[in-house]
Amino acid sequence: MNVQQRIDAFVTLGDVLRDPARRADREEAAYRANSKNNWFNPENVQRALDAIADRMLTREALTEWTSHYPTEPANPRWIGVVMAGNIPAVGFHDMLCVLISGHYLLAKLSSLDELLMRYLIHTLKEVEPAFAERVKIVDRLNDADAYIATGSDNTARYFTYYFAKKPNIIRHNRSSVGVLTGDETTDQLALLGDDILTYFGLGCRNVSTLFVPDDYDGLPYSFTPLLKTLEPRSTEFLSQHKYSNNYDYNRSIYLVNRVDHLDNGFLMITEQPGLVSPISVVFYQKYHDLAHLKALLAAYADKIQVVASANGWYSGSVPFGQTQFPGLMDYADGVDTMAFLTSLD
Repeated sequence: MNVQQRIDAFVTLGDVLRDPARRADREEAAYRANSKNNWFNPENVQRALDAIADRMLTREALTEWTSHYPTEPANPRWIGVVMAGNIPAVGFHDMLCVLISGHYLLAKLSSLDELLMRYLIHTLKEVEPAFAERVKIVDRLNDADAYIATGSDNTARYFTYYFAKKPNIIRHNRSSVGVLTGDETTDQLALLGDDILTYFGLGCRNVSTLFVPDDYDGLPYSFTPLLKTLEPRSTEFLSQHKYSNNYDYNRSIYLVNRVDHLDNGFLMITEQPGLVSPISVVFYQKYHDLAHLKALLAAYADKIQVVASANGWYSGSVPFGQTQFPGLMDYADGVDTMAFLTSLD
């Protein structure tokens, strides 16, 4: 298969995902994924598949993306990929990178996202049978020539040791942040809510910490507009028992320990250092001025996946509402996966 044939196959996969006549297949995949992992409700599964189809699997996007790289390796390699499973189909981009670059995939699927990834792999092989010999789902990656592995900071240490003798990309914990000034509109705060809450806050692209001016939690600024804007979504989240259990637990901890926090009935905001907040909680930190904000974000640079701000006013940020819609060039941990794959000799 040459690169054009591979592009054609993934374009066809996108067409299948968008095809109303194949909607029943998607709904069945979503139902099965949800039965295996309750965090993957059908709405979130469909949202993830729509993002893949519309942002990654169009001819224009694939052609422009691949034009930046050599995509006919002299010696195609078997690439072992340890896929994450925190949000639906999160391993798809790695699969796409490996296959579109002309290499072969050994996929170790996450037990949390096994069924959805199997659906995507099966559908890809259906539209292009040549991939049947290029994709294998395995339990062990002993036969790989190079590795891509995503996990927590703890598992990343294991991956670094285990995969050290061959070329590799090892990814660690990351999270995303939002920058506020106090001038945000209600519509912009609603979009920020999407960045916080989509996929129940489980992804590295979810905003888990807000950076706000020193006087944000006093007059004239306040978190009240954000919490009130999101309050109508409480039923949606409290009806998910895993999320509700996390909310009840974290709320009780804060109450018992007398931790200052704001609460709208399903989401809490509290001032804390660090970036990784518990499910149902958003942290915030204060900045004095723009220079201080830049220094804070620079100190966390190796832990931040995305910075979001209203209309993308902060340099290098994405607009509120866009953190969960990565494009093909938006690589996890900021490491260019395609550059890595096309450099293998």
